[in-house]
Amino acid sequence: MAQDDVKSIDQLNEETDIAADYLEGLLDIADYEGDIEMGVRNNRPTVQIVADDDTDIKHLIGRNGEVVDALQQLTRLAVQQKTGERSHLIVDVDGFLKRKRQHLRDVALDAIDAVKESGEPIDLKPMNSFERKVVHDVVRDEGLKSRSHGEEPHRYVTVYLRNKNEDNVEEEEVDDQE
Repeated sequence: MAQDDVKSIDQLNEETDIAADYLEGLLDIADYEGDIEMGVRNNRPTVQIVADDDTDIKHLIGRNGEVVDALQQLTRLAVQQKTGERSHLIVDVDGFLKRKRQHLRDVALDAIDAVKESGEPIDLKPMNSFERKVVHDVVRDEGLKSRSHGEEPHRYVTVYLRNKNEDNVEEEEVDDQE
């Protein structure tokens, strides 16, 4: 499927069902109690694992979200194996991604304030593509520009003031969320 093709709601729901079945199987194997919430948001299938037990759920998030990232990659592979197409499925555990987005927004806003105050570009710490995308979006919304530099896994974002002759030109390099 070409990147420009938009999947139908039926295709997105099928991906969500496959992902939920796969994650339920993993939870059973790991003997974790959890409920699966499914949906489609922003034309992307989403699956969230929620649980009453904070101890188990923290293990599914991992340090800095490493486990939930791995769950997402594995689940995308399971969906691709069944459908034959790459999925942009989002897997979340107990609202971790929402909290992470808010933290990244705060980091971006702090960098924007520092750039406006000093006039100098600011380099942020290395981030994955999801994190860089969130930062790029905030920077753009605030009227500044940003670029990604470096090589994975040390790729980072630099926040700049927009030049006066760039006011009507979009030049930022935005990473696609995987």
